[in-house]
Amino acid sequence: MALDYLNFDGRIIIVSGAGGGGIGTTTARMIAETGATVIAVSRRQDNLDQHLGPSIAEGLKIVTVAADVQTDQGVAAVMDAARKAEGTLYGLVNIVGGAAPSSWMRFTRARRDDFRALFSWNVESMFFMSAAVAAELKQKNLPGAIVSVSSISGLNTAPYHAAYGAAKAAVSQLTRSMAVELGADNIRVNCIAPGPTETPGSRAYVGEDPERDRKAIAMGRQGRPDEQASAILFFLSEMSSYITGQTVLVDGGLNLRWTHLDGDNVSVFLKNEDFRKRITE
Repeated sequence: MALDYLNFDGRIIIVSGAGGGGIGTTTARMIAETGATVIAVSRRQDNLDQHLGPSIAEGLKIVTVAADVQTDQGVAAVMDAARKAEGTLYGLVNIVGGAAPSSWMRFTRARRDDFRALFSWNVESMFFMSAAVAAELKQKNLPGAIVSVSSISGLNTAPYHAAYGAAKAAVSQLTRSMAVELGADNIRVNCIAPGPTETPGSRAYVGEDPERDRKAIAMGRQGRPDEQASAILFFLSEMSSYITGQTVLVDGGLNLRWTHLDGDNVSVFLKNEDFRKRITE
């Protein structure tokens, strides 16, 4: 019998953070290619139109929703779109989050607003979207899978973006706690932790340096968005049917060669000298 673990026909999967042109956009497209209906969420409709418009034009089943999932109203709008879509709710991918270049600094310089903003963007969005989807699945007695995106920064030290590292560590911890609460309901909760990945967002502060990548990463290169998306698809699929509560590094072996800090404890991936000087002041 053929094993068709990546056939998601008839299933609805929400991708929260699909409009950035990187991991979220790629994930939304790849999930839609499996036959699922994707609810693609971003704060800005123009981002969704730009990055997912071509996929929709090709006939992929992608419903775009402009909503801020850091708010109750945004979460409600996403769930309303999922209820109206054709198919049965099954999954959620939490990709919303990140750390703007302006958030990098000594932790002694950070203000409460900086800290709270990072936790709202990275943790609250994941927590309340997951709660809404899990509640819907439980109410209808449906199985499901929730996958979130942490970071290698949440599994090791994160000098000069300590609040971001703490927020991503919280995503991994919540994954474990949610997995315990939802396990008996046949809802699995897992997480990936990307290393350096070539995305539009990362280009804001990570320069291209193949020699640096060869020294720092066991596989000798940065990751691609489709490689992160493939790990997400694994956790959504029946291939991981007996796995829950896990955070898996998808980093090309960067963690195996944890030598990416220069003598000043700043990541070697940050090549702009003005930026390096500003965050360490």
